[in-house]
Amino acid sequence: MIGYVTLGTNDLPRAAEFYDALLAEFGAQRFMEEENFIAWACGPDKPGIGLTRPWNGEPASVGNGVMVALEADSPDMVDRVHQKALDLGGSDEGPAGFREGLEGFYAGYFRDPDGNKLNVFCFMSSE
Repeated sequence: MIGYVTLGTNDLPRAAEFYDALLAEFGAQRFMEEENFIAWACGPDKPGIGLTRPWNGEPASVGNGVMVALEADSPDMVDRVHQKALDLGGSDEGPAGFREGLEGFYAGYFRDPDGNKLNVFCFMSSE
């Protein structure tokens, strides 16, 4: 159902470096690039993530309650991507692990260097 999500940035080169490295963990590559916009996807029929400087010329800001969730194929991938985000200059919003009250939901939360909140998750048995 979702075709793509777009996140704002005030520093497109810095953000692009962060997302080039982070999204490579999923096999995603840039598929669209303009002066103020870059988008990544794993394929032409897969949802994508775009970064943009706001078109209205105002500074980018983080939406309260907005989060992008990236689906991983295993807890090891969740751990790896969460740590990669931190290594790339992101900030921790919740370590990778099972979430209480959400059976089988394994996730790690982080913010990119612009403050956009993301999560990487998978579903699995908690046993």
